[in-house]
Amino acid sequence: MKILSAAQTRQLDQATMQEQHLLSTELMERAATVFVQWFTGHFTPAKTDEILILCGPGNNGGDGLAVARLLLQARYAVRVALLPADKQSADWQHNRQRLPHAVPVTEIEAVQLPEIPADTLVIDALFGTGLSRPLTGLAAKIVQHLNASQARVVAIDLPSGLFADAPQPADSSVVRAHYTVSFGLPKLAFLLPQNAEYVGEWHVEDIGLSASFIAEAATPWHYTDAAAVAGALPPRPKFSHKGTFGHALLLAGSRGKMGAAVLSAGACLRGGVGLLTAHIPGCGYNIFQISQPEAMCLTDKQADFISELPDLKPYQAVGIGPGLGQEAASLAVLRKLLKAAARPLDKTGQPLPLVIDADALNLLGSHRALLKLLPENTVLTPHPKEFERLTEPARDDYHRLELLRDFAQEHQCLVVLKGAYTCLATPTGELHFNSTGNAGMAAGGSGDVLTGLLLALRAHAQLLAFEAVRLGVYAHGRAGDLAAAQTGQAGLVAGDIVRHIGPALMEVSTS
Repeated sequence: MKILSAAQTRQLDQATMQEQHLLSTELMERAATVFVQWFTGHFTPAKTDEILILCGPGNNGGDGLAVARLLLQARYAVRVALLPADKQSADWQHNRQRLPHAVPVTEIEAVQLPEIPADTLVIDALFGTGLSRPLTGLAAKIVQHLNASQARVVAIDLPSGLFADAPQPADSSVVRAHYTVSFGLPKLAFLLPQNAEYVGEWHVEDIGLSASFIAEAATPWHYTDAAAVAGALPPRPKFSHKGTFGHALLLAGSRGKMGAAVLSAGACLRGGVGLLTAHIPGCGYNIFQISQPEAMCLTDKQADFISELPDLKPYQAVGIGPGLGQEAASLAVLRKLLKAAARPLDKTGQPLPLVIDADALNLLGSHRALLKLLPENTVLTPHPKEFERLTEPARDDYHRLELLRDFAQEHQCLVVLKGAYTCLATPTGELHFNSTGNAGMAAGGSGDVLTGLLLALRAHAQLLAFEAVRLGVYAHGRAGDLAAAQTGQAGLVAGDIVRHIGPALMEVSTS
């Protein structure tokens, strides 16, 4: 699913009207109807006190006026407060004329802002995606007044004052919505941590926008949902064998951190790898062999950390980092791996696929000259702090996306920036935000599980690098969602994610 800019969203509306021979008021009526269908499914007239709809002078305010009329027809108690302006949009005027006299209408005044009791349900229809500068004057005052009221707020399309695809100044007045109901496609603003306090729980409703315009629109931003990965995992041939699905090597673990190696190996096995060999320090041999009997195990000459790089010829992919530690000898292993992987090891002529995580990323961050050695399509899986060590501190979430995109293009690698809506950056400059996962996954070991799953999918000969990583990120989050449904988010641990990788991949392969 594509994510469009604010300018493209306006163009999409125009294309839809032209293609479907709609008046702008008809498209507005369609959006208002869909909004009210969502609203009535969440708030019933019997349990809802009077609804206050705040309407601006543009088309977002026109949406609000249409919603007021439709809610009145559905037997809700509604009142409207209008933000005064020298000029209103034509569609605003159309819906103002259609508003029944039964709906009380007042004009917002600076000397006496409308009363908003804490138990009021407010629909924010002040400003939408057309906003290009921070709110000032009376508009800013009413937003501040609304936020101070503690009322429940549902925003139409976008919380007023929030830019759709760019940061606003830190002191900007922005509505803090509990729900945001948007149309057609998600907005970039919905996916960034700095906007969570404004957007609340967001929903995107279908209003039949032009599919041809969306298909042809160029954008670096994408949203990975179930439809995007449906059928991405090829079915297993009846006469396949363990060699069919690749032999992976995992370099992981150090004294006190063998759990990371165990979790990552378990995820790799559940991810469908044909064979897995783990190279671990000697101290972890017993625990690893007992906990992961399906994997083969090589032990390093060092008891507490990894200091050797095995022969890479048997392997179709290598993962390094979970629980690795940051010993000088382990840094030397990472350097040798990067150099060796860059040289084609088989007749394909392609570099050996690598997945780099955790302490291996920290070693790269401390020795950035090694970044020049990254083979093409290497997968890096940093959380924001690890990514900062690879680049620089970000001014805000939008700047971080710029750094992420530039880094992936410069080093021709795939970067998985972990978090809510985990973002995958590609060597071609695309950013793919993930739709699965939950806050219960914010626990130690979750990233190690992702590394193992990605390693299994990168060893899969039938999956291209981007396809494998996008699928792995989605399936990892989906496994977390399945686990949380059983344990709850507070009780979720990384091992629960491992146990649900199989069902998550089964959903993808059968969808």
